[in-house]
Amino acid sequence: MRVVFRVAFLAVRAALIVIVAFVSFRAPWPDPGNFSLLIAAVTASTLQLVLWAPADLIPPASLRYAFLLPYALAVVTFTCDMAAASPTGGEFMIQAVLAAVMAGSDTSLAAGLRVVGVGILACEVQGLVGATITSTVEHPFILLVGWMVGRNLRARQVQVDESAALLAKADQLREEQAKVAALDERARIAREIHDVLAHSLGALGLHIQAAQALLTIQHDEEQAVELLGQARRMATDGLNETRRAVLALRGETRPLPDGLAELSADHQRRHGTRVTFEVSGEPRPIPTDAGLALARIAQEALVNTAKHAPRQPVDIRLDYADARTSLAVTNHLGDHGAGNRGAGDHGAGDHGPGLATVNGGFGLAGMRERLLLVGGTLSVGPDGGDWIVVAEVPR
Repeated sequence: MRVVFRVAFLAVRAALIVIVAFVSFRAPWPDPGNFSLLIAAVTASTLQLVLWAPADLIPPASLRYAFLLPYALAVVTFTCDMAAASPTGGEFMIQAVLAAVMAGSDTSLAAGLRVVGVGILACEVQGLVGATITSTVEHPFILLVGWMVGRNLRARQVQVDESAALLAKADQLREEQAKVAALDERARIAREIHDVLAHSLGALGLHIQAAQALLTIQHDEEQAVELLGQARRMATDGLNETRRAVLALRGETRPLPDGLAELSADHQRRHGTRVTFEVSGEPRPIPTDAGLALARIAQEALVNTAKHAPRQPVDIRLDYADARTSLAVTNHLGDHGAGNRGAGDHGAGDHGPGLATVNGGFGLAGMRERLLLVGGTLSVGPDGGDWIVVAEVPR
């Protein structure tokens, strides 16, 4: 759009030079002094137009030779104003005004004022040698008006450029936000896959390991077959859990108490462990991500109880308080659980014993990451003869 405007402006200026020259050199023929002024004005205007045309059309060239433009415009303004103040060259005031407009739009404030000042000086010089009082007063005013028009055009162009830059920046920010959203969604899917597999395959691995021990050590085929049957049911349940995870990723989640009740019943059926589930407070809807995080923490904690303290009772309590929703999973360590609960399940630094999956112990980090995303907290540790996992999310 700017290039089209520049081309049109060049064409108008070229046409005006021809028209002004034709009108100014009409009969009666000007005297030699005025004739020289008219020739100088036409020459300066033409040279400025021709030499500056590439810079008008090619922005890099305009930037490279920008320091020459005020001098060229000053020459045009001076000669055309001198010619305009002569008895036969009044039409050249048009060229002087165009030069003042360009000085306002294409040069700095100081340079533009110098160009206008040179034009005013030309008017006053002509006034000293016989120009009318009207031209020496009107022409400077007209030049100043032209320069102000140019400044307004410059301010508007700056505003348009800034708006375009802001739009480009907004587009860039939208693209970056889309990338961040895609990365967040990938991380969310990765967490869901990890948690589903850790729960399902972890319990399945424990049953297969127990069946293997029965076959190789105790040679109890009947009990081993029963365990393998349970493992087969666990595999089926794992597929169902995967489907539920996919629904959760789509935002289709069931109420948290119902999900935790089903999880407790499944664990009790699979492992022969007494699991009690209790809800306190008035149940209320909570954000999908927060509810999913609490459900996954309960799953991870139950896998840990089966691994470190098998057949020990587990208590799950969901509390709807005024300012937060908390989940507490408590299981008795037993004589054999207290010693190996801390073995291999320590987090980095001073985290102490923590949640762990059967394949390497990423559960604690994953659960804390989940809760951080929803503004929650996680605490894990022994309390007397019990092991307690407490997760809280804000209301």
